[in-house]
Amino acid sequence: MSRLDLPDFPWDSLTGARERAAAHPDGVVDLSVGTPVDPVPGVLREALAGPAAAEPGYPTTHGPASLREAVVASLQRRFGVSGVDPAAVVPTIGSKELVAWLPTLLGLGAGDTVVIPELAYPTYEVGARLAGAGHVRSDGLTAAGPARVRLVWLNSPSNPTGRVLPVEHLRKVVTWARERGAVVASDECYLGLPGDADPAPRSVLHPDVCDGDTTGLLAVHSLSKVSNLAGYRAGFVAGDPALVSGLLEVRKHAGMIVPRPVQAALEAAVSDDAHVAEQAARYDARRTRLRAGLEKAGLTVEHSQAGLYLWASADEPCRETVDRLAGLGILVAPGEFYGPAGAQHVRVGLTAPDERIDAAVERLGAA
Repeated sequence: MSRLDLPDFPWDSLTGARERAAAHPDGVVDLSVGTPVDPVPGVLREALAGPAAAEPGYPTTHGPASLREAVVASLQRRFGVSGVDPAAVVPTIGSKELVAWLPTLLGLGAGDTVVIPELAYPTYEVGARLAGAGHVRSDGLTAAGPARVRLVWLNSPSNPTGRVLPVEHLRKVVTWARERGAVVASDECYLGLPGDADPAPRSVLHPDVCDGDTTGLLAVHSLSKVSNLAGYRAGFVAGDPALVSGLLEVRKHAGMIVPRPVQAALEAAVSDDAHVAEQAARYDARRTRLRAGLEKAGLTVEHSQAGLYLWASADEPCRETVDRLAGLGILVAPGEFYGPAGAQHVRVGLTAPDERIDAAVERLGAA
């Protein structure tokens, strides 16, 4: 059996640093992966175990109309996105599977190019490779050269940097892609964690970006971060009705269906804003404390206005920073995981209980 042309799974290379950090007398503070640690809100647990859990038949790939209407209402209420057709919404099994398979679902292949950010979630590249397409890293609009660009990924707020792209940049990307017949896919799973960004992050579907025209645009959302539903695998994609219809047809054939109880929890999550505000406030408080600790320890924190991570540098190779922090019992991710431009940075997650965040800050202050 032939092996797919995929990179090594990056976190496997952290074994040594993880073991060193775990040897700290007060235990490890694991800030390397963006895995939620706070409770799943009660209203979402109740929805998961509610009437939908007793339905014996297959769920629909499209989900019930009530779910899609709730998604559209939440986009308007939370992000000022108007005019999305409920038919142009499809629930997804988290967002990572959609990110990984989108180039394939769109029919990309050899000779096609996917543009990904200079510093990017590794699955954007993986998705291009799974489809047999090429990829280029670029935050500009011309780096792809003569390549046949079929898909452009945006990610704001960014993983790993927490950078928020201004509306003007988003508009330029949309215009550039439309001139070439390329799809713009915006990974917006951190959009509900605006931090102290001013102005607030914008969806690619916001009228300030697309003038109310969703042609060629897809917005990818996850409930993992804002609703602590990583274990539920709950997300959705919305945007251009023609594109979403095509994705829906392929997903029907492939059996890519969100379980019915999870669909119910997803509907509850997008219908309740209180738990999102509460979780965002937790992350904001952790960001403030952890940023101060990193800066006191001599690291420079760049971007990091929003989202779930701090992007920090000690002006040295990132693996040296990882090892040095591991000696303090703090595990972080090397910036090289996200592209060559991250060679002197580390990504520091805010996903640890408050007690562990405080432990990290104390250790950084004593370093």
